[in-house]
Amino acid sequence: MLYRGLCTVKVWQDVEDPITHVTKHDEAPLFTDTKCKLSYEKQTSATPTGGPAVIAQTIKLFIAPELDIPAGSKIIVTQHGKTTEYARSGEPSVYMDHQEIVLELFRGYS
Repeated sequence: MLYRGLCTVKVWQDVEDPITHVTKHDEAPLFTDTKCKLSYEKQTSATPTGGPAVIAQTIKLFIAPELDIPAGSKIIVTQHGKTTEYARSGEPSVYMDHQEIVLELFRGYS
């Protein structure tokens, strides 16, 4: 009920062309249009030298607990009319009714 976004999870895997039967590496969807929610948390810390404050942002994905999202997946999230590509980083925290996955911006497959 609280999920406000939709996400598509893609993985880099071997895909066989149905016509030529040639196998090549390509993106393949694992889950499509799955309900989710993004949460943003800003963390500010002052530097010991008295310089400018360092601002970091933690992005968490809240999603159903039964989904198994492998490390290195591309996660495309659309929430509040904005679509962004992320990569899964870190192990998920799985709870009875949801799981939380820390994300980072997608920069390419590992």
